[in-house]
Amino acid sequence: MIRHSDQDRVFMREALRLAAKGSGWTSPNPMVGAVVVRDGSIIGKGYHEKVGGPHAEVNALREAGSDARGATLYVTLEPCNHHGRTPPCTEAVLNAGISRVVVGMDDPNPRVAGGGTGRLRSQGLEVVSHVLEKECRALNQAFIKHATTGMPYITLKAAATLDGRIATHSGDSRWISNERSRRFVHHLRCVLDGILVGIETTLKDDPQLTARLSGRPPCRQPIRMILDTHLRIPLESKLVQTACEVPVWVFCGEKASREKEALLLAAGVEVLRLPVKEEHIDLAAMTEMIGKRQVSSLLVEGGARVLGAFLEAGLADNFHFFYAPKILGDPEGVPMILGRGRDKMSEALPAYDIRTRRFGEDVMLSGRFHEHLY
Repeated sequence: MIRHSDQDRVFMREALRLAAKGSGWTSPNPMVGAVVVRDGSIIGKGYHEKVGGPHAEVNALREAGSDARGATLYVTLEPCNHHGRTPPCTEAVLNAGISRVVVGMDDPNPRVAGGGTGRLRSQGLEVVSHVLEKECRALNQAFIKHATTGMPYITLKAAATLDGRIATHSGDSRWISNERSRRFVHHLRCVLDGILVGIETTLKDDPQLTARLSGRPPCRQPIRMILDTHLRIPLESKLVQTACEVPVWVFCGEKASREKEALLLAAGVEVLRLPVKEEHIDLAAMTEMIGKRQVSSLLVEGGARVLGAFLEAGLADNFHFFYAPKILGDPEGVPMILGRGRDKMSEALPAYDIRTRRFGEDVMLSGRFHEHLY
């Protein structure tokens, strides 16, 4: 096993910190951070600030200026060696006179992986790879999954009482979690590409599904998506009424009303027809469709049957489940997840890498549905 120096890890952590600042603005591109170091001191910093903008390496090299010659560049992702929205970063590195490059992770795209580091090595630069690779991969799970599979990275979110209920038998669910928990959910909406609910949640709650964070600059709004097999969404709903301000996609079956579709289209809603299985939208077809539309991350907020359907289909990647210090004790209350019944505990779906976080008295459990990172 290759051991990396303490200094390389320290500067890569700074590059990771910078990369995270692009959260919510770079999709479908990755979050990338870079620092230029000479004689043990940082002389240039940069990160990929938004899609279509300069890459992290370019921003860091610009800040370093002529002092970059002979210095070391730390970057969380292998520099690109191809033309996209911007020129190849490898050329910027070579033109700046960098002598050593330390890379966190290889480009996951199999068509270009290794091209950047190979180009730099061929020009005589020293290249050190895989420094804090796990941390670099963890930061860009959505990008990696989308780049390698074409599918979005899917996060499930729910808020429940301690006895696992997300609503009373009458359907009342406001509010289970506290304001601090809800603020974190609005942060999630800010940084993910899309948010999805089922039609039952839409009819019951008439949600806006927008990211609303006071006291900070406006954030990018997610694409709002609704699973609605028969196009039951009301024209007077908040989602339809605001479709011209923030995009709304409604997924329905081929047999849904063409007249209702025309009315929704006139209101600014995009109606997308998909195959139906057992009276429900085919989720695999839906996720494939939005992946092709460059949606690399999706937050699924409910309801219970929708969460269960994503789990049973094996489409969910990770989760954030909030538990409030309340016990409902309602035998007919709505459980957090409704899937198929299981006879044995050994058949239960496993979760991995469980982490906890407190929001006041609320506790959030987060984790993955896959044992390993992408």
